[in-house]
Amino acid sequence: MKTNHWLVKQEPDSYSWATFAREKRTAWEGVRNYQARNNLKAMAAGDPVLFYASGEAKAVIGLAEVSKPAFPDITADELGWVAVELKAVRALAHPVTLAQVKADPTLSAIDLVRNSRLSVMPIPGAAFARIVQLGS
Repeated sequence: MKTNHWLVKQEPDSYSWATFAREKRTAWEGVRNYQARNNLKAMAAGDPVLFYASGEAKAVIGLAEVSKPAFPDITADELGWVAVELKAVRALAHPVTLAQVKADPTLSAIDLVRNSRLSVMPIPGAAFARIVQLGS
């Protein structure tokens, strides 16, 4: 079975990496964008995930993993919205900033650059590995 790679974005004021790392697991809920919802539905247990802090940081700061695939989002007022459970794996040694991503020719076509407003996005395996390498 093919592994997919993902990136999720979060405002540090809403839910920080430090909180996630301390809690070890979280339901990734509250997503109300149809494309992001479809991406949540496509996630499988074991898929690796990049944790991106938006806001001031604008950087990939940690690695996570899908620990439970899509289930109904209890924060939604309407049916059809889903959440996934993520578990924290580890912080990157060095945050990988959006400026670094944009400056790297091997990363210029990923959704983080092309569709920056999307909060849950697929990342090609080679791009995922490159971001992890930059953060090592």
